[in-house]
Amino acid sequence: MKLIPPTAGKLGAELTGIDVRNLSSDMAVQLRLQLYEHRLIVIRDQNLSKQEYIDFANKLGRPQVYFQKNYHHPEHPEIFVSSNVLENGQKVGVAGTGRYWHTDYQFFQDPLPFVMVYPQILPNTRRETYYIDMQRVYEELPDELRAYVENTQAIHDGKWRYKITPEDIDRALIDILNDVNKLVPPVMHPAVIRHPLTGRKSLYISSGFTSRLEGLSYEENIEVMAKLFNFIEREDHIHTHTWRYGDILLWENRALLHKAGDTPKGERSMSYRIGVYDDLPFYANAA
Repeated sequence: MKLIPPTAGKLGAELTGIDVRNLSSDMAVQLRLQLYEHRLIVIRDQNLSKQEYIDFANKLGRPQVYFQKNYHHPEHPEIFVSSNVLENGQKVGVAGTGRYWHTDYQFFQDPLPFVMVYPQILPNTRRETYYIDMQRVYEELPDELRAYVENTQAIHDGKWRYKITPEDIDRALIDILNDVNKLVPPVMHPAVIRHPLTGRKSLYISSGFTSRLEGLSYEENIEVMAKLFNFIEREDHIHTHTWRYGDILLWENRALLHKAGDTPKGERSMSYRIGVYDDLPFYANAA
């Protein structure tokens, strides 16, 4: 097993020379520690069955089962399927997921610490996922913006990203949204979180899920959130991962925003995602 660290100022380490099916308990501990350090690790040249992929997730922590069943692989509920490909003539999973800046499960009280993605079918042309290191963003925040987020709670709302299902046909949008709001009501998390192990701080807001900052008027929120998101999503903050077959991408969801790339029209795409709980608190007090 060889870990190639990122170059200075860059994001993402690369792990080569390992078949994760043979990952020992000690190696799994070391991989987790490297993930806390580097936030993003690309594991190259893997060839796993669905169960072997789940087994790998179990070595790192406790796999999640996503709260909406229409995202599940029909035989393996731990696998969240993003796909525009029919299997045996049937739709499996959901197409076009995550094409906005976010962290997974930010709209839950117990967000996901780790996320891993393993593509099964890649588009012929564009095959990218984008990341922003929110530890770096926090460290670079101008004083004007820092004053708005320190010792502040942010409100996150998932209902606006809900994907319509066949069961929603003939229902009014307001009724659908009311039901989703009951299932996943808005939640609050500190706008700045401290990592429970490393102690490093991250800005914990996203244009995908964060609806407002506590303590600001509606007008102030519109202005301040626009400034924050413009700073966060600057081109020089964005890291692009270009996929190749055999990649498993593993990242720490506490510290990174991510956004899926668009799939060109007419091209096929399928990826398997597993969320993993590391059984640490998601964040410690940021003070």
